[in-house]
Amino acid sequence: MSLPLLLFFFQFLSPSLQQFPRPCTTPDVLQSKRCCPVWPGDGSVCSSLSGRGFCQDVTVSDLPNGPQYPHSGLDDREQWPLVFYNQTCQCAGNYMGFDCGECKFGYFGANCGERQESVRKNIFQLSVSERQRFISYLNLAKTTVSPDYMIVTGVYSQTNNGSTPMFTDISVYDLFVWMHYYVSRDALLGGPGNVWADIDFAHESAAFLPWHRVYLLFWEHEIRKLTGDFNFTIPYWDWRDAQDCQACTDELMGARSPLNPNLISPSSVFSSWKVICSQPEDYNQREVLCDGSPEGPLLRNPGNHDRKRVPRLHTSADVESVLSLTEYETGLMDRRANMSFRNALEGFASPETGLAVTGQSLMHNSLHAFMNGSMSSVQGSANDPIFLLHHAFVDSIFEQWLRRHQPPRTHYPTANAPIGHNDGYYMVPFIPLYRNGDYFLSTKALGYEYAYLQDPSQRFVQEFLTPYLEQARQIWRWLLAAGILGAAVVGIIAAIITVACHRRTRRRKSSAYGERQPLLNSSEEEGSTSYQTTL
Repeated sequence: MSLPLLLFFFQFLSPSLQQFPRPCTTPDVLQSKRCCPVWPGDGSVCSSLSGRGFCQDVTVSDLPNGPQYPHSGLDDREQWPLVFYNQTCQCAGNYMGFDCGECKFGYFGANCGERQESVRKNIFQLSVSERQRFISYLNLAKTTVSPDYMIVTGVYSQTNNGSTPMFTDISVYDLFVWMHYYVSRDALLGGPGNVWADIDFAHESAAFLPWHRVYLLFWEHEIRKLTGDFNFTIPYWDWRDAQDCQACTDELMGARSPLNPNLISPSSVFSSWKVICSQPEDYNQREVLCDGSPEGPLLRNPGNHDRKRVPRLHTSADVESVLSLTEYETGLMDRRANMSFRNALEGFASPETGLAVTGQSLMHNSLHAFMNGSMSSVQGSANDPIFLLHHAFVDSIFEQWLRRHQPPRTHYPTANAPIGHNDGYYMVPFIPLYRNGDYFLSTKALGYEYAYLQDPSQRFVQEFLTPYLEQARQIWRWLLAAGILGAAVVGIIAAIITVACHRRTRRRKSSAYGERQPLLNSSEEEGSTSYQTTL
């Protein structure tokens, strides 16, 4: 087997990009704080022999954070990831991964030199087989233990400086549920129920959109690894002008149970799902972290929410109003920001006026509240797979804003944003390290696109032609067999007709040849010629 083929093979077998990679959960690694795994592709640390990367000291930004979190040295996520690791792999070129064994988003091939753009489609424009595949992939991820990652079940101070690690296994899907919990959980200050709630490394400030962009890209990547389907993309739900949960059918994300309106229909695979990380008050009281244990069924009761908080789902006009805001962040850069595109899209400001509001959940927040169940709690919201459809569409609105206004990176705050949200802050809890500001850029640079943002000719191919071609591809054997059978039938019929015509012609010719009258008679009296023709 050639070296390029070997490298390509190992690229898809090697661990991916989230915390905590198994190679970095041992006492030796935690005590050394050196998360620089060996890449199986060449047997070297950080794929250094292949020129993909090298082990490097972590340097975190020292620019000031905002006043929202006044503490220091009490939370493991401060100055991420220094509490756990102070050395990680630094990848070169188009390589990435915690061991530099994989390709950057949008790049493929043994040497990560092939550029490819994936297209995320509207879930209602997927073919039947694509819908079924999506549901089966979700369930496979929910029921498959991640071979590459573990989750931390305690704070670092409980591990005796890393000598007694506190990690446990988790399924591929629940890994992402836990990540969303971990990034948004309250800070434990010491003592039962003694927490700081005004802290969130992925919500209520500038990193909300870049963080969730990376989160979805990684989720997509993990599904591709799990299934071997490297053309897979997350579909989106365009909820503009929706009157109800259009995706809540048994063919898609599960209908309402006729036995209990808070549960999923027994006809849906999601009715058997168990949620995790859904009891933050209990964790705070016991001074523990979510450990990934099942905590009950997936809950959803769309539309039966607090109407004062969410009067309705938002319209195309609301989205357009939000897109017209020119500033990404303003003021204190939190939920009180006025005329901020991020704050309006996240749902803490009115889409009509751009002014911050209290007591209401708008735009992005409104759909979470509308679902009235597991998705309505920030820390546990990713338990509901509708979370993926929703955030994919929110990401597409972010993309529309970037294309319309084309802001320079300097529009992203470099200092004084709430902790975790400055440009140079590394995203919690990802290993390897990715800065917030690095993802304040178009999806085109990251190798993906949204079907409804394509030009008309591309949209026609993606939304209309491709589904028919996909169906034809799946039934081509039947079409071929039908074609062959049809051709055979036509051939037989044609042969029968030909034989019949031939026999009839022979009979008529025999009759003509047996005639004893001349074909041509002349009449001298008339001085003309008459013709008698036998056919």
